Amino acid sequence: MKKVNISEKLNLFEEKWTPKIVADLNGQHVKLAKIQGDFVFHNHANEDELFYILKGELYMDFEDHTVELGPGDMIVVPAGVEHRPRTKDGQEVHLMLVEPHTTKHTGEVEHELTKHSHDWI
Repeated sequence: MKKVNISEKLNLFEEKWTPKIVADLNGQHVKLAKIQGDFVFHNHANEDELFYILKGELYMDFEDHTVELGPGDMIVVPAGVEHRPRTKDGQEVHLMLVEPHTTKHTGEVEHELTKHSHDWI
């Protein structure tokens, strides 16, 4: 049992769209990510995904609407729901993700931003 300082962990990397694992619990990974720009529309057929915003404004696009999130906000994207996280005006966003170990970065979509493994920090 060790404490995890989120600010210290975020200072360890600069890569965008490359979540880093900081903890695991009950079959879930807790990840930190820095994002900027648009991601790819995708879904996770069997897993829910939690996004908690630490810094900046995240826009979560769905097929028929967009949800705007700021620091302290969170959203759970249910399994199977098409979504695309994005930022606005070149802004960098820091967020925490909680998702099952089995969750693929971009679901079944293969894209230049797809990561097939995640580092622990």
